[in-house]
Amino acid sequence: MAKNKNIFVTITGFQHYYGREPFQIGNLIRCAKEPGNPYDSDAIRAFLPYIGKVGYIANSPQTKAGGTESASRIYERVPKRFYVRVLFTTCTKIICRVEFGDMSDLNAELESQTEDKWDDWDDEDDEIQF
Repeated sequence: MAKNKNIFVTITGFQHYYGREPFQIGNLIRCAKEPGNPYDSDAIRAFLPYIGKVGYIANSPQTKAGGTESASRIYERVPKRFYVRVLFTTCTKIICRVEFGDMSDLNAELESQTEDKWDDWDDEDDEIQF
């Protein structure tokens, strides 16, 4: 596994799931190989906790962005489960970098992305008025 080399990938197909909403710049996305996929034996699914599948790593010249690698090219260079970080988004593509590092640290970071950050509630302003 090439841990010192940046590996850039494109997530595609997100329009069929939740659109661009889950892909905030800087956020982590979980990825997992899907060897039993009936359409592509090198398929790599992108998903998020509480949401589920949000797309796939592109695996054809028509779906991947220039300068990124296809799922087939990285399949043997990444573990069965790994993370990517969102760098850029376009209308049809999400550009990400494969993240190498301590899986527990990456897992904790991903979990913190989904925490409820509404700690600024003011009870007085939230009263229901009839």
